[in-house]
Amino acid sequence: MVARPFFNGALLVAEHVKYSLVLPCYNEVGNLIPLIEEIREVMEKIGKPFEIIYVDDCSNDGTTEKLRELKGVYPFLRHIRHKRNLGESAGTLTGFENARGDVVITMDADLQNDPRDIPAMLKKLRRVDCVCGVRRTRNDSIGKRLSSRGANFFRNAMLKDNIHDAGCTFRAIRRESLDQLIGFRALHRFLPSILQWHGYRVVEIKINHRPRTSGVSKYGFGNRFWVGIVDIIAMYWYKRRHFIPKRYLPEDEA
Repeated sequence: MVARPFFNGALLVAEHVKYSLVLPCYNEVGNLIPLIEEIREVMEKIGKPFEIIYVDDCSNDGTTEKLRELKGVYPFLRHIRHKRNLGESAGTLTGFENARGDVVITMDADLQNDPRDIPAMLKKLRRVDCVCGVRRTRNDSIGKRLSSRGANFFRNAMLKDNIHDAGCTFRAIRRESLDQLIGFRALHRFLPSILQWHGYRVVEIKINHRPRTSGVSKYGFGNRFWVGIVDIIAMYWYKRRHFIPKRYLPEDEA
């Protein structure tokens, strides 16, 4: 698998990995060790080979240097760094393109997602293609909750995709479901909808949501609400105009 030119970082020698955890991150140095330790504890109990892929979106707070150091401590840790800041969707797609697991788990890097929810998500994944987290209680600012609620209302009215928490990127996905994704800045928010439109089975599960203890949020009303409305309109167009996935196309004639 060839890495895209907009990031640095060598790929590891191919070997079988069952689970790939993809964590796009930007300036999360204070959350690295606590989250890695929580994930390690959960995944070692599951007992299958796993990898944690941090996609570093050109951090400038020491995250990059710390991840390079931690790679020598945790053999399952991989670090891929973008050459410039491209946003969470680009980080997610970079992680997908470099994941070696049969199952890809996406998480926020800010410790607000609880790794202890992973076993329940994997259990539900046995019968579907994607399991999406829905936060029981939002531990965010009032402004962030209100903008999210407004965007979700408009989204459901336009797309009718029955996705209740598009802003939650804690998901477990079968690797083969990620064959046909196009890159755009809101991909991480609309991924469950796109998978549905591509014919994959998507379900939701209630998850824990914890308050942020280190670093600052990168999203709020000012940089999400109006651009979110435009994104939903774009997704309405995509829903009506996309090609069916290549797995449904007829094979070439001999």
